[in-house]
Amino acid sequence: MSAVAEKKDTKADIIKSFHQSTFEEATINRAKAIAAFEKLGLPTAKTEEYRFTPITRNLDKHFVWKSNVTPSSLSFISEFLIPDLDANIVVFVNGTYSKSLSKIISSDTQVKVKTLREAFQSHPEIIGQHFDKLVNSETDPFAALNSAFWQDGLFIHVPANTKVEQPFFILHINDTTVSQVIAHTRLLAVVESNSELSVFEKFDSTGKEPAFHTFSEEFVIQENAQLEYCKIQNDHGNSYQVANSLIHQSNSSKVNTFTLTLDGQLVRNNFGITIDGENCESHFYGLYLLNDDTLADNHTVVDHKKPNSFSNEMYKGIMDGTSKGVFNGKIFVRPHAQKTNAFQSNRNILISETAGVNTKPQLEIWADDVKCSHGCTTGQLDEEAVFYLQSRGISHTTAKAMLLYAFASEVLEPIKNEKLKEYLDHLISERLHKDF
Repeated sequence: MSAVAEKKDTKADIIKSFHQSTFEEATINRAKAIAAFEKLGLPTAKTEEYRFTPITRNLDKHFVWKSNVTPSSLSFISEFLIPDLDANIVVFVNGTYSKSLSKIISSDTQVKVKTLREAFQSHPEIIGQHFDKLVNSETDPFAALNSAFWQDGLFIHVPANTKVEQPFFILHINDTTVSQVIAHTRLLAVVESNSELSVFEKFDSTGKEPAFHTFSEEFVIQENAQLEYCKIQNDHGNSYQVANSLIHQSNSSKVNTFTLTLDGQLVRNNFGITIDGENCESHFYGLYLLNDDTLADNHTVVDHKKPNSFSNEMYKGIMDGTSKGVFNGKIFVRPHAQKTNAFQSNRNILISETAGVNTKPQLEIWADDVKCSHGCTTGQLDEEAVFYLQSRGISHTTAKAMLLYAFASEVLEPIKNEKLKEYLDHLISERLHKDF
């Protein structure tokens, strides 16, 4: 008579792990977050916001829950850097800040940089005012999970009337050489009035064991301030990511964001922008180039709360193999947000018959004097255009890559940093000529 295997209860394991752990910072916030997680539970196939993204099934299958940090002997990061990028380099290995691998070159008068743990002691007022205020642990289980378990993070404070000349390049590396990695990291950036900041974030793995990484980011962009933000997800490892990236804008502020997803087993991006001021300008660009069995899920929320502001959102996807893309974009225009201009577009190309995409653009408008539009398209490459290029002596493979590159490269145009743009252009071009 064979024994019946006991069913795995990842939710119970997570809660048990929390109560067995010792935390030094924000213990009240952590207790509220784990209570919210216990109430929400992990998403199932019936959970509307996650019904196309089987995160729970993968957690059950690939991970043994534990809160202790997996050790790493990583000492070189050159292969993960952006060539010739003049930047402040901040490195997290398995969710823990690495001082030896990081390098801050901006002056202390331009920007205050601390680990989040240090900031709880050195900047208690700013932390108390802004930390964990944008992340909504009451509605998203992985936001709650991160708020309960975060192990390390970064705090960036730009004082008023200051332009930070060098961008921040934040590198997250999961070293799974020895065993699985479960990591939870945070970012809080406060950009005061009339100031500018650029943040580029990249995720990589080394080793063959699986990695599960949650990260929550809060950007507070005050009056007439500017933020350029880029997220690069090109992790060739056996990685599973859930990101909650939240931005709050005040009067006359400008935000330009770009999300590039190329690799990873499962990537979920929750992007939320609250436009809580007049005369704001907000641009959100996304590109996902997927093959094999990668799943990338982009959920975005743009919330217009005040009048006379502009937002433009454009996400594009190219799917090959058995990969799956998901886009769910919501735009809210509140009753007082008259004179709002808000636009949203999602366009997709399916290369193989086994690739797929689920797209759902949405508008909810409570104001009557607005200009808003949204739309989505899904199709295949134009065979007539491919044939035309072939008739000019171009091979079928090259012709297809050229058309895909023309489709994808549009989202790179607004990026200001030339070294970053060159690097991303090379990544996209190489990927399209190699894999599609």
